[in-house]
Amino acid sequence: MTRACVQSNATADIWVDSVSLKPFTKEEWSNHRDASASTARRKTVRLQATDSAGNPLPGAAVSLENVRNGFPLGAAMSGEILRNPSYQRWFASRFTVTTFENEMKWYSTEPAPGREDYSVPDAMLEFARSHGIAVRGHNVFWDDPNQQPRWVQGLPYPQLLAAASRRIRSVVARYAGKLIAWDVVNENLHFSFFARRFGWDASTAFYAAARMLDTGSTLMFMNEYNTLEQPGDMAALPARYVQRLKQIIGGYPQNGAGMAIGLEGHFTAPVNIPYMRAALDTLAQAGVPVWLTEVDVGGGASQAYYLEEILREAYAHPAVQGVILWAAWRPQGCYVMCLTDNDFNNLPQGDVVDRLITEWSTAPRAGTTDAEGFFQAELAHGEYKVTVTHPSLNTSVSQSVKVEMGSGSHYFIQV
Repeated sequence: MTRACVQSNATADIWVDSVSLKPFTKEEWSNHRDASASTARRKTVRLQATDSAGNPLPGAAVSLENVRNGFPLGAAMSGEILRNPSYQRWFASRFTVTTFENEMKWYSTEPAPGREDYSVPDAMLEFARSHGIAVRGHNVFWDDPNQQPRWVQGLPYPQLLAAASRRIRSVVARYAGKLIAWDVVNENLHFSFFARRFGWDASTAFYAAARMLDTGSTLMFMNEYNTLEQPGDMAALPARYVQRLKQIIGGYPQNGAGMAIGLEGHFTAPVNIPYMRAALDTLAQAGVPVWLTEVDVGGGASQAYYLEEILREAYAHPAVQGVILWAAWRPQGCYVMCLTDNDFNNLPQGDVVDRLITEWSTAPRAGTTDAEGFFQAELAHGEYKVTVTHPSLNTSVSQSVKVEMGSGSHYFIQV
């Protein structure tokens, strides 16, 4: 720690803590990132095969099959998936989590006052459920005045209050317990439609209401852009984000239990990767889950390169618990970044995603237990099917094993 004193008609104490001025080569940066990813996302486990009396079984054949990756990597989904089998096959074969692009937003589900229609998001949710794909709810409210349903924008206070109350009760209660997350008030650092109409604590009230309507383990996110992407947007700096998060937590049930940080991640090439890491370090100090929720990259030929850099940086940071790519397919084109062409052949960005899904998974493992019945393997976090067969037995025994941060590393398989 250093201390400096500057005098110019006034005295200022400047404290600098944990600052390194050492330049890093690209190789050193990558090596550090790889080491961090290994620590954050992998674990060496020991499986011990035993008989019914608890005695070790040496020489037992062990095989491990990855059932589900522990790091959620997903993509936004458009309503086009309901009528396109090729889109369905492509999506379901890759992703374990999704966000509906527009179909759950207020302007989609209530295009006219009192005329609610959830048929499209209901069908999308059923498709996701049938393929084991978790869903983030996006969104309950959007603070941008231009993103309100047209009929909402000019409502006087009493009618707006009634409409907002109906909206949150309707959508959150409908999907309570069926989602892993809600973006409760989208982009409330950049915009303030509801705060201007209802008062400065409008967001806090909405978060509290959402938690009371969905009392399970569903995470409640602040979802914001430019906190991660660039240092020049003063409205969304990491410190400003944390300040607003604490403000909401201050009036939130159970002292903020279940709050989470959502970072949209709409990047433009060239991407400032060192700033991204520094921003994640700052946000991690809030002690709540962090997700990258809408990742895309604008910038032409370098799109795929920077997408890989962003995803590797997110994967390596221990505070990040999941990533959603903002690449919902529509025949007329994606928002900024597509992963495939219209025949669902991968573009370079899609090749990056497939390569990382494979790299971040554990290939099937097989071997034989040692003299004490142990089989050891280094595994990526996730769920595994472990099958054990012993020469003296006529049948195999299979057991589900979950490998994750904070869990034990010793598992017993009784044969």
